[in-house]
Amino acid sequence: MLPEPANLLEACRPVRQILARVGDKWSVLIVMALRDGPRRFNEVKRAIGTISQRMLTLTLRGMERDGLVRRTVLPTKPPRVDYELTALGYSLYEPVDRLGRWAIEKEAEITQAQQAFDRQQEDSPASSGSEDI
Repeated sequence: MLPEPANLLEACRPVRQILARVGDKWSVLIVMALRDGPRRFNEVKRAIGTISQRMLTLTLRGMERDGLVRRTVLPTKPPRVDYELTALGYSLYEPVDRLGRWAIEKEAEITQAQQAFDRQQEDSPASSGSEDI
């Protein structure tokens, strides 16, 4: 059962690291890349496109530690390493997919809001943006 909204921030404290992992852009893209089954490291890298080898390694390792991804070393020459979503990882796919669909659906609306905000900032002579922070 979820806590009341007033207590939600406090209730999220113990799971902040989990929320950071599942909300990380690379983790989201890896979930999408692995949704159809196991892939080799370079296949995941190509599917994502803009991720560095180091960041992909770190993110896959973190996701493996969190139980979202399974790393399997196959005894071939040279050894083959596959990555796949675990059952827990697949359970993350649906909310990630919904979030992605929401972002695609709302892209134009968000772009318009950003442009309106930017115009307003340009028109305002003393807009440092720090007064609200």
